[in-house]
Amino acid sequence: MGLLNENASTYYSGSDYGSYQFITIKDIVNNFMVAYVGEGKLIPKAKRTDVGFHAQRAIQEFSFDTLPSTKAIEIDLGPALTMTLPQDYVNYINFSWTDNAGIQHIIYPTRDTGNAVAPLQDSNFNYTFDSNGILLEAEESSTVINFKNANTGADISDKSNLSDADIFELYRYGNRYGIDPERTQGNGVFYIDQLKGVARFSSNLSGQIITLKYISDGLATDEEMKVHKFAEEAMYKYMAHAILNTRANVPEYQIARYKKELRAAKRNAKLRLSNLKIAELAQVMRNQSKWIKH
Repeated sequence: MGLLNENASTYYSGSDYGSYQFITIKDIVNNFMVAYVGEGKLIPKAKRTDVGFHAQRAIQEFSFDTLPSTKAIEIDLGPALTMTLPQDYVNYINFSWTDNAGIQHIIYPTRDTGNAVAPLQDSNFNYTFDSNGILLEAEESSTVINFKNANTGADISDKSNLSDADIFELYRYGNRYGIDPERTQGNGVFYIDQLKGVARFSSNLSGQIITLKYISDGLATDEEMKVHKFAEEAMYKYMAHAILNTRANVPEYQIARYKKELRAAKRNAKLRLSNLKIAELAQVMRNQSKWIKH
């Protein structure tokens, strides 16, 4: 019995293209209950809710290092120099700004600033409180205000039309002798303000198009709760190991066996999802034959 439940006309006239490469979490739970749970099987008895919980945990764990779960959001950076982190944000991959040619330039983080809580103080430098005895705090700390108002001295306006001589003059060799290599770049800086849930950027990025590539956990919406078929077997091994590992009176050798099988299945999923093609790899490696003059 085939797996396709729609004809070609319905597929090409719709909008859900490429969905055949994924399997939903509902199907994963159903398949697991059929193949792994029951009399004479690996797990004699298990509740569907327990299986569903471990399936969701598997998606979360695989989203961080195995599944292609990268997302991106683009905004015009306003004068506040802040970008609210997405609702399903877990961690960032990179920030970048886009020039007039559509090329993205990586923005690097800075570790030398932050946004501490700033209690309001009176003329005697004592903390101030409201009528209920709650400590009053400034909306932004002095550090943040100074960071926003700082003149970075790096102009990141579009340089796509500059000649080679102009670029050489702009980044003249020896111009930054002795500088910390961490700061030897002109694309601006950012840092994540965990207290406010925003990313803050240096002043030279004001008005630029900022792109955030980030990682989610794959559980934000029902539409996202699906797994690439290359990682389907690894999902089953994760769920089987997790269920056995959380039960009493399960032989240790059996848990160790499925832990080993999980590692192997996860490694296979990573290799398949890496999508390496011999022809493409050979084309890239041809670049190694070039002589680079220093």
